[in-house]
Amino acid sequence: MSEIMIRIVSPEDAEELLDIYAPYIRDTAVTFEYTVPSVEEFKERIRHTLERFPYLAAVRDGEIIGYVYAGPLHPRAAYAWSAETSIYVKKDKKNQGTGKLLYEALEKVLKEQNILSVNACIAYPEVEDEYLTKDSVRFHLHMGYKMAAEFHKCAYKFGHWYNMVWMEKHIGDHIENPAKPKTFKEVRGRFYQWER
Repeated sequence: MSEIMIRIVSPEDAEELLDIYAPYIRDTAVTFEYTVPSVEEFKERIRHTLERFPYLAAVRDGEIIGYVYAGPLHPRAAYAWSAETSIYVKKDKKNQGTGKLLYEALEKVLKEQNILSVNACIAYPEVEDEYLTKDSVRFHLHMGYKMAAEFHKCAYKFGHWYNMVWMEKHIGDHIENPAKPKTFKEVRGRFYQWER
């Protein structure tokens, strides 16, 4: 099996990323989005994310097999040292270490940005079914996240009520007067090799 390369996503990758994401919308409750966005809308989402945060793809043999990105936990200034993470891996490429590589790369960039906490909002079933398992929570536990909160029966999809959990991980020291967070644009040059 060929090596997986991590690189920075561009808006031109939107169609390939959407091919990964769309089945999660159509066939699962992993995302609570109902409608597959257009390629143009997805390009705009990528552009918007890259203004402040990393958006990375895992590539093997020229094919994107997964992607990860971060966003603000909350728009208010006091939350600037925290980020929300999202990750999707091609359904037939799961359980090959791709998610781990993506999260490790994401955390490396976020640390350079002076982000101290990462948070994941995860769809969670009370009982696993054909649309949603607890795999995402198990993956995040494996990556060092801890359960922080659970909201019960807050989302409805495919005729089922689902819970939502927040998981968190500290990736830096929470000290007095922490260094000001940087945008991804400010640190991107350090990761140029990912773009080759």
